[in-house]
Amino acid sequence: MILDAFRLDGRTGIVTGGGSGIGKAIARGLAEAGANVVIAGRDLARLEEVAASINSNAPGCAVAHSVDVADTEALQALVDATVDRFGHIDFLFNNAGTIHRAPAQDFPRAAWEHVIQVNLSGPFYLSQMVARVMIAQGRKGKIVNTSSLIAVQGGKNVVAYAATKAALTQVTRAMCNDLAKYNILVNAIGPGWVETEMTGALRDDPTRYAEITGRIPLGRWARPEELAGAAVFLASDASDYVTGQVLFVDGGWLSA
Repeated sequence: MILDAFRLDGRTGIVTGGGSGIGKAIARGLAEAGANVVIAGRDLARLEEVAASINSNAPGCAVAHSVDVADTEALQALVDATVDRFGHIDFLFNNAGTIHRAPAQDFPRAAWEHVIQVNLSGPFYLSQMVARVMIAQGRKGKIVNTSSLIAVQGGKNVVAYAATKAALTQVTRAMCNDLAKYNILVNAIGPGWVETEMTGALRDDPTRYAEITGRIPLGRWARPEELAGAAVFLASDASDYVTGQVLFVDGGWLSA
């Protein structure tokens, strides 16, 4: 049955940025499909609340793990802890991210370097670490990055964010080519405008909110849980011939 191909029973993986927004929704969706999910982020108390909520009504198991994706030693500890707990890693969702808003001519150097480290270097290093585990264990694997429609559009006052999301999209495509021979598939989800903490400032600006919403063909912003279906698909057997792709979930924005 085709629905069986979407099940994740017995699979284990990591979701960074899992304490809120898109990461939280993805982690819940994966666990509801049967997966064991290590939810990683900086706020351990928040992560533990999310894990407890998931464990109360999902067949999969959720575990909280505190990590700063800008710290490569902490990333390796996350990978090691996941293997120690579950024995293997079947998927990775690089969802943790940050943003700094400022005009390009005034963009602070420190902010630029921080956004690059969190949004690009961290996901690459973690993908590298997870891929090594998958290769050593001879397991099929799925690596999924969170890109953005800003990867293909410039955005406003988000030069570092735009640069990292465009670069992460190319990392997705390049790693797809290098890892395909190991049956490790690398894709990305490209969210459109989603109701999260990161977009709060835009939604609080009536003019900008109306400008953005007016261009979305569906006429509304996405809810975080509307990204979960794409995540389950890309983690599951249903996507076993899909690699090197960006699946945009944007309400039609890029077609408008």
